[in-house]
Amino acid sequence: MQLGLTHSYADLPAPFHTAERPAIPPEPRLLLWNAALADELGLDSKALQPVAHEVFSGKTLPDDARPISMAYAGHQYAHFVPALGDGRAILLGERRDRSGVLRDIQLKGSGRTRWSRSGDGRAAVGPMLREYLISEAMHALGIPTTRSLAVVATGEQVFREDVLPGAVLTRVAASHVRVGTFEYFAARGDTTAVQALLRYCIERHYPELAESSTPALDFLQAVARRQASLIADWMSVGFIHGVMNTDNMAISGESIDFGPCAFMDHYDPRTVFSSIDRHGRYSFGNQPAIAQWNLARLAEALLPLIDADTNLAVQRATAVIEPFIALFDAQFLARLRRKLGLTTAEEGDAALTAALLQAMQGAAADFTLTFRALADALQPAGEPALRGHFRDSAALDAWLATWRARLDREPLPASRRRADMLRANPAFIARNHRVEAALIAATDGELQPALVLLQLLRTPYDEHLDLPDYRLPPRPEERVLQTFCGT
Repeated sequence: MQLGLTHSYADLPAPFHTAERPAIPPEPRLLLWNAALADELGLDSKALQPVAHEVFSGKTLPDDARPISMAYAGHQYAHFVPALGDGRAILLGERRDRSGVLRDIQLKGSGRTRWSRSGDGRAAVGPMLREYLISEAMHALGIPTTRSLAVVATGEQVFREDVLPGAVLTRVAASHVRVGTFEYFAARGDTTAVQALLRYCIERHYPELAESSTPALDFLQAVARRQASLIADWMSVGFIHGVMNTDNMAISGESIDFGPCAFMDHYDPRTVFSSIDRHGRYSFGNQPAIAQWNLARLAEALLPLIDADTNLAVQRATAVIEPFIALFDAQFLARLRRKLGLTTAEEGDAALTAALLQAMQGAAADFTLTFRALADALQPAGEPALRGHFRDSAALDAWLATWRARLDREPLPASRRRADMLRANPAFIARNHRVEAALIAATDGELQPALVLLQLLRTPYDEHLDLPDYRLPPRPEERVLQTFCGT
């Protein structure tokens, strides 16, 4: 069988990757199959699904696969690790989708590679289902993300704190090049490899820079713009990535690696879900600053290509990195305007949005439900539902008066405003307690809770009146305050 794979990354020189073979699973069994994504990739989903358990577990590789693991480094919690690489992932190749976009097809959890160090290269069912669920949720919310084509149970055990059933995820991505990929070669003083990687990324992700006279600097700026947009997307729906190491920042601008991630329930910018983030480095409100920090590491890797004079290179790179927070702020404000039903920009809009967030934090109001309820609060009859999310409505009352006065200056007809707000504010998110319950059930062999949740996450703006409890934040006994990377 062939998948129509090409191999632009495997054609790069040997230091970029190593040839690998996936481990052969004893009893592969298909758990989830993404027929819509298969069709998007131009694959024959009906013909492929019956053999997907073998093809996407590593048991039977496509004839046109050239399996490799990719080299990269990374700053993990600000500490540089010079050699990370794909310790449990194998890239089969790339396929051009129906839109003409070249996309990687990668097996994750498929066994040891050169980069596994002391790890076993395996993955468990729970973390692979988490990535499937969260990536589908992000896609349905319109946020750039890697996708999941399949989850296959391997029939073998994975040993972590507990003995768990093993699984392989098939991840589809615009590419798997990361900030850490540039760092890997820069740390070795291999400017030739950095230059080759830059050319590759421009051709694949930023072809508009092909004729640039300052490609490295323009590339840095282009990556910064995409990251500002991506982080603004995340935060507009309350998403916390949880582990924004430089090896988890994709050059393409897609969300990647859904380990200790979660969506916020009640609004608090200090919210952290990662079990090891004890100092809040990757908290909700710190994500823009971390993105800027990561971009500075990319800039350092590119310095020799920005200018031969190191001082000039630093000055030029700094001129790109320093405005990043302002760039993010503008993107985030644009999304909050839409969530509040605003189609025009006024000078006081930033203060208006900040006042609402402050009131939400003080009242421990649910992030998703509060914004959704604002659409109904356009009319006085809808105010009680909104007030129900606030323990003390005094701050809310003052804010509502200011908001309504601002809406009165909007040119958009009021009849259209509610519909637009409902399209900007999801009714359903991947609530962490629901995700964890689905993963626990799947680990015990029961997939139905995950399938129900997946249905909701793929249509997050619909009401789904038959499943109202899935909209709600957790009761105290249901709270899941920590998530794990699953490695």
